[in-house]
Amino acid sequence: MSRVERVIIVGPGRAGLSLGYAMVQQDAVGELLVCGRRPEPPAHPLFTQGLAEYVFGVATPERGTEAVFLAVPDGALPEFARTLAGQGEAPPRCSVFHLSGALGTDLLAPLHARGYEVGTFHPLQSLAHPVTAAERIPGSWVALTGSPTALSVARRIASLLGCRTLEVPEGRRPLYHAAAVMASNYLPPLLDAAARLLEQAGVPHEDALPALLPLVQGTLRNIEELGLEKAVTGPVARGDTETVNLHLRALEPEDRRLYALLGRELTRLAADVLPPETYEALSERFDEELT
Repeated sequence: MSRVERVIIVGPGRAGLSLGYAMVQQDAVGELLVCGRRPEPPAHPLFTQGLAEYVFGVATPERGTEAVFLAVPDGALPEFARTLAGQGEAPPRCSVFHLSGALGTDLLAPLHARGYEVGTFHPLQSLAHPVTAAERIPGSWVALTGSPTALSVARRIASLLGCRTLEVPEGRRPLYHAAAVMASNYLPPLLDAAARLLEQAGVPHEDALPALLPLVQGTLRNIEELGLEKAVTGPVARGDTETVNLHLRALEPEDRRLYALLGRELTRLAADVLPPETYEALSERFDEELT
């Protein structure tokens, strides 16, 4: 599959730089331009190693530009869509994508009116660092929405990146993004609560999180190898109501409620392996803490 001739990324933040760097690393793009609001580019290998051109402002897409990515905050998308649309008609066969997980293509309507194909391109990956996150994009999934032509371009770029794709209907993108948030963004506060409990149990602060990380990584490997249901271990999966009660009695009110909320969901997940009476006992116990 031939690489994309020319790509413009508007927004040199974590998402834009990660995506651009991944494209270069995977030899997915011939020429890459990154546009930003500051006169000088950020200190990133794309620019320090001469892998991409930095443009101050929003570059006008030239003939041969196949894709423009608006890698800007959700609230800034209408502004940048209007700015780009104000620069004139689209070059032939050019698509514009935004990287928002929750929003659809309606914000790109001014660009569609100028002849651009429009779509969304949201890597289902945690892009926390603009350099190392590029290594995590290959092998990830990308959520797409858009016109048939834009989807074709997006699928090609995803394939060049070594990604698989999900096509999410326009009106269901908030549900898709909520799923992504729960799987990724809600994990740090859960680990923060677990680390806090370890500290309460006497574990030094500096050891608490490092002690939990191999456990988390092992759980993720089990889920990958066995599936969600078979990867469930611990007192709920064993139907050990005595240990669950021991935990609940030891926890402070806020932590007890979090434990009960997650425990109720875990009980539902383990329903097929629990005896009916144990399932009912655990469900009632957790509901009792949540009412």
